[in-house]
Amino acid sequence: MRKSHMEQVERWAKFVRENPNKWQKDHTEFINSLFLNHEEFFKKLAATPGGKEKILKLYNLKRKGL
Repeated sequence: MRKSHMEQVERWAKFVRENPNKWQKDHTEFINSLFLNHEEFFKKLAATPGGKEKILKLYNLKRKGL
C-alpha cells in the first residue's frame, strides 16, 4: 500500500475512534453521493447519441432495456 494511502486510512481510523457518533453520518453521505454521481453520469450518457449502446457495451449487456 502506498504511504499516502496508508496515512489516509490511519486518519480515517482515528476519526472513527474519536467520533463514534459522527462518522457513520459522514460515511453514509459520502457513499450516497457516489451512487448519485454514478446515476447522473449514466443518465447523461444515455441521453447522448450512441450513449445507450456505450452503456450496453460497458456492462456487456445483451438486451436494450434502458
